[in-house]
Amino acid sequence: MTVRPGLPMSGRTVVVTGATGGIGKATALGLALLGANLAITGRDIARTDAAAREIREVGGGHVDAFVADLSSQSEVRGLAGDLLQHLDRIDVLVNNVGGYWNTRHLTANGLERTFALNHLAPFLLTGLLLDRLTQSGSARIVTVSSNAHSTGVIDFDDLQGEHNYSGAKAYSQSKLANLLFTHELARTLSGTSVTANAVHPGLVRTGFGSADPGNVQRLLVPFLRPFMMTPAQGAGTSIRVASDHTLEQVTGAYFARSKPKQSSKGSYDRGVASRLWRVSAELVSQTAPPVRT
Repeated sequence: MTVRPGLPMSGRTVVVTGATGGIGKATALGLALLGANLAITGRDIARTDAAAREIREVGGGHVDAFVADLSSQSEVRGLAGDLLQHLDRIDVLVNNVGGYWNTRHLTANGLERTFALNHLAPFLLTGLLLDRLTQSGSARIVTVSSNAHSTGVIDFDDLQGEHNYSGAKAYSQSKLANLLFTHELARTLSGTSVTANAVHPGLVRTGFGSADPGNVQRLLVPFLRPFMMTPAQGAGTSIRVASDHTLEQVTGAYFARSKPKQSSKGSYDRGVASRLWRVSAELVSQTAPPVRT
């Protein structure tokens, strides 16, 4: 661990998933500049190592690189094991990894990829790292959601999109799941030193969704690109929620443009949140923290 006195995140260790490019990489770099020690994850070893080198060179501090495809539950578990073996403490977990696919894809576990990567991966990884976060003292869990959650519906009869799939529907459902998970996690962690919040990064100029784009990405994004935020601007909200000392006691909140705001009415439905937690725990075969009802 590197300690850089005088910087607000000095001596603190932050895990950022999906940090080889875009918002995730910008988030990791911004936190490194604040003095944090980083552990970043990516799917490709060359890209992950390159991102770690760049963050070290520009941001300073200690940066570890971990490789895992978080759509695979076995790789999420392997990543958690590696993190716990190498990191004596985890002060902040930024669940940044996510994706969009216009057509339906299945993971190695036979699950719909959007739901598996955007929701089940942070659900499982957070649960596996929760003891270490709690032991580290005043820790934070930051999950990247989206304003797209406001059009989302948790379709318990078709969570995997087997009967009626659309990329937009799957994505908005997964982003609503991020909010429901965050709110339920905050309730579960009530009375501990760990907070859980969600963020909306905004419309950011990245390659997000380019591997399997829908009509919006193909037709609309090229016109919007000049007006979109840079990755560094989009990362600002995650960075603030992960580091701002004035937010140390804030939990169960949703932030956009670095300010708290109300998420959709459906994201506060405790019955849906509790059911989603139970279903998610079954899908990952995890002994999850108890759900408060």
